[in-house]
Amino acid sequence: MTSAILPQPQPGIMDITPYAGGESKILGVDRVIKLSSNEGALGASPRAREALVLAAAEAHRYPDGNCTALRTAIGETQGLDPARIVCGAGSDELIGLLCRAYAGLGDTIVQTAYGFLMYAIYAKSCGVEAILAPEKDKTADVDAILAVVRPNTRLVFLANPNNPTGTCISHDDVIRLREGLRDDIILVLDAAYAEFVSRNDYDPGAALVDSHPNTIMLRTFSKIHGLGGARLGWAYGPAHIIDVLNRVRSPFNVSASAQAAGEAAIRDQAFVDLCRSHNAHWLGWTQAKARDLGLKVTDSVCNFVLITFDAEGPRTAAAADAFLRSRGVIARRVAGYGLPDSIRLSIGRDDEMELAMATLTEFMETAGAS
Repeated sequence: MTSAILPQPQPGIMDITPYAGGESKILGVDRVIKLSSNEGALGASPRAREALVLAAAEAHRYPDGNCTALRTAIGETQGLDPARIVCGAGSDELIGLLCRAYAGLGDTIVQTAYGFLMYAIYAKSCGVEAILAPEKDKTADVDAILAVVRPNTRLVFLANPNNPTGTCISHDDVIRLREGLRDDIILVLDAAYAEFVSRNDYDPGAALVDSHPNTIMLRTFSKIHGLGGARLGWAYGPAHIIDVLNRVRSPFNVSASAQAAGEAAIRDQAFVDLCRSHNAHWLGWTQAKARDLGLKVTDSVCNFVLITFDAEGPRTAAAADAFLRSRGVIARRVAGYGLPDSIRLSIGRDDEMELAMATLTEFMETAGAS
C-alpha cells in the first residue's frame, strides 16, 4: 500500500492564522452581554427587519446578480453614481476580490501595524506579502506608510477609522497619502465605521475617489445599520476597478434577503441618526468611566473603545477579560493585532454598558486590593 499523497496549497496559505471572530457564548452562563464584535447596539432598522420577513417568501428565487435596487438606494442616499458601486458579501469579500484581481505571487500590499487582520489574510491567500507600516500613538502615520512602499506594492489598505484602535486621520492626510503613492498603486479606503465619525476634518473617501484615480472606498452594513448577520458591503470606485470586481465576483454573491434589508436600512435615515446619537453618548460615557479608573483609553471615533491595562501584575488585560467573562460580559482580546495589553469593548445598549463598566470597576477595585 502506498502512502497517501497530500496535495500542497498555494504559497502563503499555510502562513495564514485563521481569523477568529468575537465570541458570543460563555459555557454555563445564561445571560451573555456580547460586546466583542462592534455590532450595532440597537440592532437593525425596523424597516430592514420587515424587509427580511417579506424576502423570505421569495427565498426560492435567485437574487438580482447586479444588486440594482440596492445600488440605486445607495447612490440616491449617498449622492453617488450607482454604476460605480459594486456590492459584496460584506466588505470582507471585496477586500479579497481586490487582492485576487490586482496582486499575485511576488507582490506586496501595505497596511498599518494595527490595521484590520483580513487585509493580510486575503493577501497571503494570493501569495502576496503584507507589509506593516508603524503607527504613531495607535494612529495611521502617512510618512511611515509611504516609507515602506516597495516597487512591487500593488495595493495600500487604510482603515479610516481603524479597527481595533478607533482612531482616524484627516481628509488632508489621506490626500497626502494618495498623492505620495505611485499612480499605479490602488489606495483602498476602508470606511466601515464612517457613519459614527463627527469630526469636521474627516471624509469617508468618496471625494478622493472622484478626484484621484486608482482610489476605492469600502463601506459596510454590519456596523451602524446592524446587519452583520446579513453579510453585506459595498464599494465605490473608478469605473475600471468596478468593472474588474464585477468580472471576478460570484454571479449571485449577495443574497436577495440581504439586498432587501440593505435597501430598507440605508433609506431609514431616522434610525441611522438614532444609532449615531446613542453611540455618541455611550462612547463618551464609557471612555470617561474607563479613564476615571486610571486606565489608558484611545480617543475612539467608532462604536468601540480600546482599553489598555498593565503589562504585569493583577490588572492585566487577560485578568480583566477573565473577570468580565465571569460576570457574563464578553469583550475582545486584541493580542492578535499586536496589542496584548488591551481589550476592545463595543458600545451596546444602555443597560449593557452600565453593567459592563460596573463590572470593570469591580475588577479594578478587587485586583488593586489583592
